Amino acid sequence: MTTINENYLKLKAGYLFPEIARRVNAFAQANPEAQIIKLGIGDVTEPLPDACRAAMVLAVEEMGDRSTFKGYGPEQGYAWLREKIAQHDFKARGCEVDAEEIFISDGSKCDTGNILDIFGKDNKIAVTDPVYPVYVDTNVMAGHTGPANDKGEYEGLVYLPVTAENNFTAELPGDRVDLIYLCFPNNPTGATATKEYLKNWVDYARANGSIILFDAAYEAFITDPSLPHSIYEIEGARNCAIEFRSFSKNAGFTGTRCALTVVPKTLTAKASDGSDVELWKLWNRRQSTKFNGVSYIVQRGAEAVYSEAGQTQVKELVSFYLENAKIIREKLTAAGLTVYGGVNAPYVWVKTPSGLSSWDFFDKLLQTCHVVGTPGSGFGAAGEGYFRISAFNSRENVDEAMKRITEKFKV
Repeated sequence: MTTINENYLKLKAGYLFPEIARRVNAFAQANPEAQIIKLGIGDVTEPLPDACRAAMVLAVEEMGDRSTFKGYGPEQGYAWLREKIAQHDFKARGCEVDAEEIFISDGSKCDTGNILDIFGKDNKIAVTDPVYPVYVDTNVMAGHTGPANDKGEYEGLVYLPVTAENNFTAELPGDRVDLIYLCFPNNPTGATATKEYLKNWVDYARANGSIILFDAAYEAFITDPSLPHSIYEIEGARNCAIEFRSFSKNAGFTGTRCALTVVPKTLTAKASDGSDVELWKLWNRRQSTKFNGVSYIVQRGAEAVYSEAGQTQVKELVSFYLENAKIIREKLTAAGLTVYGGVNAPYVWVKTPSGLSSWDFFDKLLQTCHVVGTPGSGFGAAGEGYFRISAFNSRENVDEAMKRITEKFKV
């Protein structure tokens, strides 16, 4: 008899974003005249930068000529892209990251889940609460947790609450943990991390033999020069951290799919016999076995991000979304709502008014304003009573959504 991976049965009723889609679709079918504005899922709306499109068109033409056609590429990514990433994103900031330590992929969401392939079953894993759901759900799928309790917390995970009281930055665990998920600028709260704060985590990880899984998907939105863009700006991080990055939010590649993961060759973890094993070798083997690489066309588009024109156009895109975040933050604050984030980050984290639960506020916002956001409780128990609003949309839609919300929820 064929059996299933029963870890999937431990997952809560539905992944957050499909549940949002289900409710929105039901409302839209019942109210076909409603003009719904979606500020929920962090999907970009503006076109790809001209430099990226031009590079991809040229790559398509190359694929039509036998002399320039490309078949399978290197699973780790083409060297010309990895070298530009190493130079522009890391070495330019004083980070010691070599091109060989960079792996090109089709998404940081995929990589933050797939990275579990190279780690053992008995690691103690820490996540912030609230947290990007993929970190939790992929550990459940991999069999690293027990069942969930009434609050949705899974047995076996260490939850680190992030609240207004600690500026939405988790405190170090009281006990030793093996794997630590950190995301800055943070999804969903929009919080940022100082170098001093990250140094505390690096020092903790090195002292305890822990590995930090650092999600820097939104680093391009950092405008404060004092804030780090990479965990590798912190001394010692090469010995305790893996970093994930994406072209999705800075260059609009959500539908094009290109990202990267950095695994330093100096990073090791323990085998059962106590010996040290290089994680770079394991990840390289995993990718070479299970992944055929990102398409040549897409990688040429990603390479164009680092051209002079590409850098200018990407900065314009990021500035556009940051201005959206500023509008959201200022309009909701003026309406009397308590608002966090939206500075150096594309997400605004809102305290729900009048004691409404996260999902009640979601339903009320959808039904009365025809605006979609993301319930904070979907990111974890500590997210209850909060709501995430995304800056990824057109200026027209952001202005209209804020007009509707402030008219209905002025405190």
